[in-house]
Amino acid sequence: MKAAVSESKEVDDASLLRRYRQGNAEAFAQLYQRHRLGLFRFLCGLCGDSTLAEEIFQDTWLSIVRSQSVQREAVLFKTWLYQIARNRLIDYWRKHGKRDALLDEYEEQLHAQADSQPGPEQQIDLSQDQRRLQLALDDLPAEQREVFLLRAQGDLQLHEIAELTHTPAETVKSRLRYAMQKLRRLLEEVSV
Repeated sequence: MKAAVSESKEVDDASLLRRYRQGNAEAFAQLYQRHRLGLFRFLCGLCGDSTLAEEIFQDTWLSIVRSQSVQREAVLFKTWLYQIARNRLIDYWRKHGKRDALLDEYEEQLHAQADSQPGPEQQIDLSQDQRRLQLALDDLPAEQREVFLLRAQGDLQLHEIAELTHTPAETVKSRLRYAMQKLRRLLEEVSV
C-alpha cells in the first residue's frame, strides 16, 4: 500500500512539474514546499556547511526553474531533484577543492514551517542533539553518509538511491546497514 501512495505522490510531482512548465506558479510552490526541507537537510548533512548547503540548495532550485526539460519519464521527480543537487555539490567540490571540515550551525528554522517554538531548555537539548548527530555523520565514510542522508532526509528507496549514485543496489543496502550500525555506536558512545 505504501508503494501505491508513493507512486501517486510521484505522479503528482510529475504533473506539478508539467503544470509549472505550462505557467502555473502555484504548482512550483507545491513542489518546493514538498521537497525543500528534505533536500536542504540532505545537503547540510552531506557537506556539513549550512552556507554552502544553502548555496547549492538555491542553485538546484534555480536549475529546475531555468530548465525547459521535464525529467525523464523513468526517473521520479524527487530522484531527479536530488541528482541535480548532488551533481552541483560535486561540481563545487571539484572547483574549490574538497569540502572544509568546519561545521556551521544548521538552522532548520530557516526552512521549516512556522509552529510553536520550544522553550529554551528544549532548544538547548535540540541544538546539542543536532551537533551530536552532525559529528556522528561527519565520522561516517562519505559513501555511507550519502546513502544514509538520501534515505533519511530524501526519503528515497534503496533502488532509487542505487540509480542516483550509479551503485549496485546490494552495495547501497550494505552502505546503509554499515552507516546505521556506526551511527548507533557513535551516538551511544557520546551519551554514555
